[in-house]
Parts: sequence; structure tokens; C-alpha cells
Amino acid sequence: MTAAVETTGLGARYGRHWAVRDCTLSLPRGGIVALVGPNGAGKTTLLHLAAGLLRPSTGSIRVLGEKPYYSSGLMTRVGFVAQGAPLYSDFTADELLVMGSKLNRGFEQASAREQLRRLDIPLHWRVGSLPGGQRVQVALTLALGKRPELLLLDEPAAGLDLLARREFLRTLMGSTAEQGATIVLSSHLIEDLDRVCDWLVIMSAGQVQVLGSVEELKARHKVLIGPVVIGSAHQKKIIGVAQVVRASHTDRQSTLLVRTDGVVHDPSWMVQDVSLQDLVLAYLADPAEGLLPGPIGHRSDNGVQGVHV
Repeated sequence: MTAAVETTGLGARYGRHWAVRDCTLSLPRGGIVALVGPNGAGKTTLLHLAAGLLRPSTGSIRVLGEKPYYSSGLMTRVGFVAQGAPLYSDFTADELLVMGSKLNRGFEQASAREQLRRLDIPLHWRVGSLPGGQRVQVALTLALGKRPELLLLDEPAAGLDLLARREFLRTLMGSTAEQGATIVLSSHLIEDLDRVCDWLVIMSAGQVQVLGSVEELKARHKVLIGPVVIGSAHQKKIIGVAQVVRASHTDRQSTLLVRTDGVVHDPSWMVQDVSLQDLVLAYLADPAEGLLPGPIGHRSDNGVQGVHV
């Protein structure tokens, strides 16, 4: 089976500025992929490339096995909700559903309308007058109404309150279970992603820094708390540690977030599980400090890039 999104040496620039450069990745089909990174990492540009809104400056990108900027038919299989969930504010929700059915063959207008009713979103209100959470739900419902194989979401939950985010994420999980779609979700809300995402992609400076399953990444990273150690030589003394991703020190102890290649049995170190938020923050440490590791990943036999094991 072809990957949902696959890039090779992908680059995109605006004038002299490279937003994405030498980006190579392969995302499997099915499940929810979290796309995270600091502002300016290239996340939005990558999604625009996948949606066919931009053409690469260098390299290539394939979506569901096709080049998105050459295949108009591919867009019937892809849904996209841009940052801010832009909609025609003067249209009512019902009018937007009618428009969706006119523009997309196979659009499930009846089920989309029922979804909005279930969310208590008034169909006769102009969407510009709806609260932010409801506008996002309308945009998501429109995108899901075409039953896409791939759904691209750029910071869709930004600015939503806790209850609105929970309802939004519940809708996403329901759609993956019902439709089997692949969802690529760009977000800074790491705690929310930890609950719903199957795969994690960390971008930095236009390149992929980490790619792998959330479950495996969390299993292969640990937090070690123990004696004060300074410098990189100490990691060779800890059996089971492949790489120290980030270290912090006090007068009494050192705290290391490490990538493991075995079980850490050293009794001088207390071993703790790592949260997704700690993992992401560690890999996005200030590169000026010399703490940003190289990319984690390899291309496996099935063409899907994953973490080293």
C-alpha cells in the first residue's frame, strides 16, 4: 500500500527564504499524525504542499501515490482545513453544506447536517456569528462530508477552550474509526495530541527531526535522575542509553532525557517514563545550545519511516 504522504528531498522557498528544505518522510495510512514544531518550522508550508496549494521548489511530494499539484482528481480524496478555519462568514451553516454537496461528488450532506445538529450548531445562523468552537466544527464537518482518505488540519483547535477542544478531538477520533481516514494534524497543544495521536512528526528549521509511532517513541525514551554528570562522556557509562537528548543539572543531581537501546539497570539512576510534551520539548531545545540531536528514523521494508529499534 502506498503511503498517505511521501516526500523526497522536498523543498519550498519564498524568495530567498526556505520554509521547507531537504525534507524526506513517509507517513503510513490510517490513524492520526501529529505534526509539531516551533513557529517557522515549515509545518504550514508542508500541509499546503500536500494539499496542492503550493508546488515544490526542489524534490518531490506524493499524496496517496499521486503528485497533488498535477492531479485535480486527487483533491476529491483529500480534505483540508486551513489555519483559522476560514469560511464564508455571510453563509449559513446549511448553505455551506449545500455548497459542499454541489462542489464535491459523493458529499454526504444528510450526515453532515445531522452531525451539526448533534453538536447543537444552528444551521440557519450565519457562520460569522457563531462562536469560534462552532465555526471550527462547521469547517471540520465540511471537510469530512466528502469522506476524504486524507484530512489535513492546520492548527484547527488554536484559540478554542477546553470543552470545545475535547468535542473537536472526539469528532476526529470518531471519523478515523468510522471512515478509516488518515489525519495529519498540526498543533501546538501537545497534551491534546498525546490523547489522540498515533504518529508523531517533529519539524525544525524546515526538516523532519523525529518521526515515529507515539507509543514506540515514548517507550524508547526515558527520564533518568541521578548523580551530577557534566559533558557527553558520561552517557557511555550508562548501559542501555543510546543518546542523551537533553540534560539539566543542579548542585545535587542531573536529570537526563535519553533515547534508550536497552534496559537501564544502573542502580544510581532512577528511571521514569517520559510524557509526549517532555519528549517534544527536548527535541526542540535551542539549537544554539548544541542540544538538538540529529533526525531519528529509518526507512523500513514497507517504505514507512519509523524510529530506530
